[in-house]
Amino acid sequence: MCFVQIYNLFPWLGRLVPNRNEVIKNKKKAEEQNRRFFQKLRETLNPQMCRGLVDAFMLTQEKESAIPNSPYHEENLVQTVLQMFAAGTESTAATLRWAFLLMAKFPHVQDQVREEIFRVIGSRQVQTEDRRDLPFTDAVIHETQRFGNIAPVSLPHKTSRDITFQGHFIKKGTQVWLLLTSVHFDESEWEKPHSFYPAHFLHKDGTFRKRDAFMPFSAGRRICLGESLARMELFIFFVTLMQSFRFTAPPGVREEDLDLRARVGLALNPTPHKLCVVSCA
Repeated sequence: MCFVQIYNLFPWLGRLVPNRNEVIKNKKKAEEQNRRFFQKLRETLNPQMCRGLVDAFMLTQEKESAIPNSPYHEENLVQTVLQMFAAGTESTAATLRWAFLLMAKFPHVQDQVREEIFRVIGSRQVQTEDRRDLPFTDAVIHETQRFGNIAPVSLPHKTSRDITFQGHFIKKGTQVWLLLTSVHFDESEWEKPHSFYPAHFLHKDGTFRKRDAFMPFSAGRRICLGESLARMELFIFFVTLMQSFRFTAPPGVREEDLDLRARVGLALNPTPHKLCVVSCA
């Protein structure tokens, strides 16, 4: 479970977090930087040309300026943009860190990925439509998400009605947390839950296999809003880098000695490590 989720459950633990004042300072600095950026966008706002999320928010803010308790206010804009960067950037980056560490750890898997990529699309720029023609590569990305398990616990949900779950009565409106780790490492769902095994996502004929127990973006009505964007980013970034580079253990380090233990943080990242990135141009 990441520090942020533990803090949300037990706020009194905040005083035990090292460098918490620095964290708060950096957050305020990011907020002020965003406010200055928003001011520049507001000065050049054009209703006939929406340049992105902030413009869309501001235009709606103007339309609803007379509505009491409208959610389109300045503070909500600041927090929305911060959350988009925190949720989208960190989670994607953490998954890619796992992916390239795993490629160095298991070079035979890396060889299969590169062979498929060059056989199917060569050196041209990858497109999202190529995913269906790269089943092994897609399986490796999915298995990286399962094995890396970067979000062990989902964001909080609330029950929409009274329900009895596994013999326990849960009242409507109760806050519940989904323990995604229990699903991603469930021995009744996965052939080799504690190993990196891309075949989890492949049929015997080599085609891609969807798994109901795969839920890195949480589940339910409040599933991650950025799922489609994250899936696209992971695929494009991973394939593009695999086309140009090979990832290996540094000199003097054996592949079997690369550490696959996680480091707790905003997301579960690999422990600090070094890799060699070799250009294949």
